Amino acid sequence: MAPDRDAETDSVQADAALVARVGSGDSAACRSLMEAHLGRVHAFAWRMLGDAGEAEDVAQEAFLRLWRQAGKWRAEARVGTWLHRVAHNLCVDRLRKRRGDIGGELPDLPDPALGPAGEHQRTQVARRVEAALACLPERQRAAIALVHYQELGNIEAADIMGVSVQALESLLSRGRRGLREALAGLRDDLMGDIQ
Repeated sequence: MAPDRDAETDSVQADAALVARVGSGDSAACRSLMEAHLGRVHAFAWRMLGDAGEAEDVAQEAFLRLWRQAGKWRAEARVGTWLHRVAHNLCVDRLRKRRGDIGGELPDLPDPALGPAGEHQRTQVARRVEAALACLPERQRAAIALVHYQELGNIEAADIMGVSVQALESLLSRGRRGLREALAGLRDDLMGDIQ
């Protein structure tokens, strides 16, 4: 096996061992899993929902479900994939309840390398991209969030969404096209001096 594959296999096995310990009631093992996966699950939920509070609720619920299911865990699935799938389903449920009323403020994350004008420009770009992303159908948004923001491979993203790789690729293609169309006339305005 290649070194990357060895590290990946070790990570999967370590996570499976931690889940087994969680199933025995080991809260330290649960904390370890949270340290390893909470940030990515929360980031995914935030991309899907556009609301930090709701994303936090989704991430907490995903880990609560892991805690409850740990005793029945089969090491066939990756913990990170399973958590993302649970988070995806929870996000879809919340989005369906909203019935298209998607909004929310984006957090301002300053980049110390940019001056105030550059930071303002970057914030405007982020807001426009997030608004365009929020307008995509939920399945296209999920595909883009998993592949581009979570940096998952197509196979893992398809597994999380419960679709074939071909269906995921179709969702990605339509989502990218939708984003291009939504942002087409804004390129010069959005990019300004950041390019």
